Amino acid sequence: MTEDTPPIPAPCVRASRRWKRRARPAALLFCFPLMITLSTGAGAQSVLPGERVPVPLPGVPTGPSEARPPAEAAPARPRLPKDKRTQLEGLFAALKVAPDDRSSKIIADRLDQLFSDSGSPSVDLLMARAGAAAEAKAFDLALQILDQVIEIEPDYVGALSKRATILYLRDDYGGALADIREVLAREPRHYSMLYGLALIMRELGDDKRALEAVRMARAVNPRLDGTEEMESQLSLKVEGRGI
Repeated sequence: MTEDTPPIPAPCVRASRRWKRRARPAALLFCFPLMITLSTGAGAQSVLPGERVPVPLPGVPTGPSEARPPAEAAPARPRLPKDKRTQLEGLFAALKVAPDDRSSKIIADRLDQLFSDSGSPSVDLLMARAGAAAEAKAFDLALQILDQVIEIEPDYVGALSKRATILYLRDDYGGALADIREVLAREPRHYSMLYGLALIMRELGDDKRALEAVRMARAVNPRLDGTEEMESQLSLKVEGRGI
């Protein structure tokens, strides 16, 4: 993924909606809050939870989304408390080496809890209402509530990732990709959003970038449902069979 990646042409997104009418992987009801390093080796940059870094994504402009402009820029959110950062770092280290699926699920659930906690009772109440609306497939209402939450807390990963999922389910790939970019700018190890990015890129026919994204997701959570098979299929298409 490079900074000069051109945006996804609008006709490509429209065309994808016509042939996308098939069951989506259940895992894309993104288990929202999780993450990954965006580079490896000597030049890798360490990003603490709560810090924001620009993350260029395939087909996503670095400016505000035209379809769903974000709330006005707010002052940078303070870093997470040291004890919470310590918990996150420990959980992600454990997730990477989880010995079995059950252990991986327990760790992922704990991460979900940490990232779902907004620290605000009023925001938590709005999120509960948005979740209930989404469960009832009242997506318009859920999006309205999430827009309110993001106006209040522009850096709240829980709301951004949930909105990305709902936009994906409504076939609004442009809006979903814009929110995925925002999530990864705040938490580059958010493996559910990386997996969501891979699914969208595959739907749009960009298998190379889909493969990059799913490999990044698996680097954080090697046992993430559906990713092993997806990587195998995409690597065969993109790189061919080994000699």
